[in-house]
Amino acid sequence: MTRHATVLLLGLFAAACSKGDQAAGGPGGQGGRGGPGGGGPPAMLVEVAVAWTDTVVDAIAATGEIEAVQSIQLRPEVDGRIVGILFREGDEVAAGTPLFKVDDAELKAQVARAEADRDLAAQALARTRQLMAEKASSQSDLERAEATARSTQASLDLLALRLARTTVRAPFAGATGQRMVSLGDYVTSSTELVSLQTVNPERAAFQVPERYAERLRRGQQVTFRVAALPGQEFVGVVDFVDPVVQLPGRTITVKALVPNPKRTLQAGMYLDLRLAAEVRPNAVVVPEEAILPLQGANFVYVVRDGKAARRQVGLGIRSPGIAEVRSGIDAGDTVVVGGQERLQDGIPVMVKPGAETPVPAAGEGA
Repeated sequence: MTRHATVLLLGLFAAACSKGDQAAGGPGGQGGRGGPGGGGPPAMLVEVAVAWTDTVVDAIAATGEIEAVQSIQLRPEVDGRIVGILFREGDEVAAGTPLFKVDDAELKAQVARAEADRDLAAQALARTRQLMAEKASSQSDLERAEATARSTQASLDLLALRLARTTVRAPFAGATGQRMVSLGDYVTSSTELVSLQTVNPERAAFQVPERYAERLRRGQQVTFRVAALPGQEFVGVVDFVDPVVQLPGRTITVKALVPNPKRTLQAGMYLDLRLAAEVRPNAVVVPEEAILPLQGANFVYVVRDGKAARRQVGLGIRSPGIAEVRSGIDAGDTVVVGGQERLQDGIPVMVKPGAETPVPAAGEGA
């Protein structure tokens, strides 16, 4: 076959293919499956969900430890030898419960002598007043007798107070710790006797970065777990926010009261905590699969009139499975949760049968 004949046959073959494409509904043909009018791109199958409203909690994560509301190392107020231990280590005691007894024999003798001095001064004052009535004594004698009576009474009161303090009592209700002395030990005002701390409620103490300063206030709720008590969650209420930023970490100390009726929590326990800085009851949320990150921004595709519309959104709280949308879409909008990677703005879409994600019940989201 000649070269000219070969070119002629190729030209006839191309013309025939072109006509076949038009008959099959290609571009410009009839009966195609493209967009409206038969001339657009084909509709893309997608999975969708409807944006809904739910309550979300904007929480600050932190770590900390359990501490007692009140905790002291008890010391005696009177020097002497321990002659009585009136409790057992670990006991829960009420305020005012006697714990230790310091030898008081010497003080009792001093009190008895002071009582005798007081009685003598009272008798002298009575005689001086009688003599004054008979004009047999001077005003200065009366004043001296009155001063002596007051002085002896004050000395007696001071010794009686020291005698009472030979019994060391619990200043508040709490649990006793390890005893540091034994019977016969000589103690002074600097000697540690035993630790005492409150047990119910306890406090959850933690630090948060200073950037959260404006979001901290009393009354906020905290939830936390303790490493030593797996599977248990505890709830407390913030009652203290330190007005001073601590250096060098530039953190703020926060403390929350936590009920502890069963003494489950113990001072020093390590905890992982979440502080509810803000609760939004009517937040717009979508399945996390709807979020499409692109070039440092976040987008979702909304289905409107059979077409995909790309919307840039501002996100809030993200938790496993859902994301809060602060701007860009409204509750009730239909968003694409499957197949959006192949979408473009304005492209026709078709919802895959049975592929619409159900809306969770209220409170399920965050």
